[in-house]
Amino acid sequence: MARVTRWGKRLSLTGIIVTLSVGVLVPVLLSSAVGIVTLALGQESNPIVVGVLIVSFTVTALGSVVAATVLLGKRARTARLQADLLANVSHDLRTPLAAIRMYAQTLQGGQLHDDPQRAQECLDTIVRQTQWLDSMIDRLLTWRAAAKDRANLRLRSQAPGPTVEEAVRRFLGMLAPGEVALALRVDSQTPVAHDVEALGTIVLNLLINAYRYSGQEKKIDVSIEDRRRQVAIIVADNGLGIPPRELRRIFEPFYRVSTQLASKSSGAGLGLAIVRHLVKAHGGEVQVESEPGRGSRFTVLLPAAKAGSTEA
Repeated sequence: MARVTRWGKRLSLTGIIVTLSVGVLVPVLLSSAVGIVTLALGQESNPIVVGVLIVSFTVTALGSVVAATVLLGKRARTARLQADLLANVSHDLRTPLAAIRMYAQTLQGGQLHDDPQRAQECLDTIVRQTQWLDSMIDRLLTWRAAAKDRANLRLRSQAPGPTVEEAVRRFLGMLAPGEVALALRVDSQTPVAHDVEALGTIVLNLLINAYRYSGQEKKIDVSIEDRRRQVAIIVADNGLGIPPRELRRIFEPFYRVSTQLASKSSGAGLGLAIVRHLVKAHGGEVQVESEPGRGSRFTVLLPAAKAGSTEA
């Protein structure tokens, strides 16, 4: 699936390049041919030759303008995306680093020598913030590999429950106790051919997305269930939901929904793009159901492994 997507993108780009090349090169060849015809026929064909030359050079100029516009537009979009990514990532990194520095300086100053409970709270906060940093770096590295199609998956046929449970534990370790009401329900033991690290990344990104776009009283439900020849991994939240007009774009790289909560939330807009890429690499699909004011529900559907299969 990932290879098909990659080839589709290449074919689309190739089509554009070929079209522009034909629009520029063919008139040039025509001009050359006309010049040869002019030399061969002499003055009698001048009006026809001049007309052909005018048309030829006009098309050449138009083709050049279109090519320049496309290339410059692509460069401008790339520069804008890079600037947005740098700004968002810088903001993401600055927040946990500031917390780590503050609590570390508090401990370093010896202000909590006589208060071991608060000292332990500072240490716990430092650990949580370093885990946030770790998840951000993982996300950037995963996206870099995805953008270059370098995701080397090691697929093993096993029930996804333990992998999902580990992702949930990692997610909760990034939060203060009681910060999120999270429920996990595993109703499937059906094996799925999956890469443990990649599936963990999928679930963790969905959990982080649910956390960021939920309100003050955060509630997340995670479940695993059988659906015919597929296994569904579901992450549902009680956030503000996604406007219908934006549902098709939320999996695009760097895209963030235009809600009031989103404007206050950090993030580079890569989490869901990574989810879609890794799910497709597993031969599955990701679906979303959302209603403004009633939260969102993301469903990852992975094909059940064939009986007796241990590796894909």
